Amino acid sequence: MARAAAVTSTTPPAGHRQRAPDATDNRSGAVLSRLQLLVTRKLDGLLQGDYAGLLPGPGSEAGESREYRPGDDVRRMDWPVTARTTTPHVRRTVADRELETWLAVDLSASLDFGTGRWLKRDVVIAAAAAITHLTVRGGNRIGAVVGSGDEVPAPRRGRRSPPVPVGPGRLVRMPARSGRKEAQGMLRAIAATESRPGRSDLGALVDMLNRPPRRRGVAVVISDFLAPPTQWARPLRKLRVRHDVLAIEVVDPRELELPDVGVLPVVDPETGELHEVQTADPSLRHRYAAAAAAQRAEISAAMRAAGAAHLRLRTDRDWLLDMVRFVAAQRHARTRGTTR
Repeated sequence: MARAAAVTSTTPPAGHRQRAPDATDNRSGAVLSRLQLLVTRKLDGLLQGDYAGLLPGPGSEAGESREYRPGDDVRRMDWPVTARTTTPHVRRTVADRELETWLAVDLSASLDFGTGRWLKRDVVIAAAAAITHLTVRGGNRIGAVVGSGDEVPAPRRGRRSPPVPVGPGRLVRMPARSGRKEAQGMLRAIAATESRPGRSDLGALVDMLNRPPRRRGVAVVISDFLAPPTQWARPLRKLRVRHDVLAIEVVDPRELELPDVGVLPVVDPETGELHEVQTADPSLRHRYAAAAAAQRAEISAAMRAAGAAHLRLRTDRDWLLDMVRFVAAQRHARTRGTTR
């Protein structure tokens, strides 16, 4: 499907919510404060245990051994205990107390779209706020790289490849800092970032988390992932070698199926292409839904192949409840000794 999901209706269906840039920007501080309160109330109950993180890293300090379970990392096999007991054992490690988390936030033009309760952009910022709340405690540091449209040239191969351009409208890096005040400042900067025409290079955005190399931590990529997986799958796999990776996919229901509303003018916000779609045609709606399902399946397969945890948030659902369930599932998996 040639980015069929990245379209914004010029005559929005019922329920579409337009964002008023000036009013939203003026009240961004108040909105983020209310969002922070909402996240705190819902997620504080999940912050029990040795480490208050969304995907806490396994650390490097050796702990006790236990029997191997399907899903365990074979690189942590405890061979002396395995030889002594003739039963496969893995070595547990103690989580690091100080964690560095990096966000890769995609705010390209395709995110300024929504037919549910929220715009996709709103869900992206909300997810970034929730993750910041989950990881900023205990002296942890959090930073971000933000892409906001404008096609970024792919770097050439070779040792003397020029660096990926970084600047307003392309890719912006916000250094990792500790403390709630600094984290709130980072969130305000992300919320104030304007989307620009043109397609962002999601692969280059993810690759910014690979350079310069950092100690093991958590990397979170938040996007609609409408770019072809061939663009971002390899950087995501490379990121997973060193870090625990969480991919948060933001989806709108109109990207999965079309409603029967007659002739619907739609425009791709990233290319400006305008089309008129006859949604009364059942065969067209069926083909669209099939193509959308195939696209999402391809995205999920690419994330699984990269070894990234996958969380899907929708604009027509309670995104915070979905995140709570995801965190609870992650904690349950860890108590059973599995990594995914």
